[in-house]
Amino acid sequence: MSDAQQHEQQPKIGPNDILRFFLELFAFVSLGVWGFLAFPLPWPGVLVGIGAPLLAILAWALFVSPKAVFRIDTFGKAIVEIAVFSAAALGWWTLGQPVVAVVFAVVAAVSGIINGRKELAG
Repeated sequence: MSDAQQHEQQPKIGPNDILRFFLELFAFVSLGVWGFLAFPLPWPGVLVGIGAPLLAILAWALFVSPKAVFRIDTFGKAIVEIAVFSAAALGWWTLGQPVVAVVFAVVAAVSGIINGRKELAG
């Protein structure tokens, strides 16, 4: 395969793609922080602190990631993404951090809209 053909097959990664990656990581970490801080330790805090991000990561891997196990349409991906990001934002809100919750929610929403428009156009 020539260099030109390999270059064409590689996906283009833009600034919003990088932002979305960090939003995903922040959401997963946020769910863990919420689980450990919002519930009494050791139980159920440890269970929720580990389980909540694992469930979010599983949902993301199954439906939203570029190599998702199940191929669903753009709207299905958006529903899973909204659920994960909303859970993270609500977690910060319940921890008494409304500024973090609102800033995260707004940045995630704008990034999601940009990504959705790109997917629907392509």
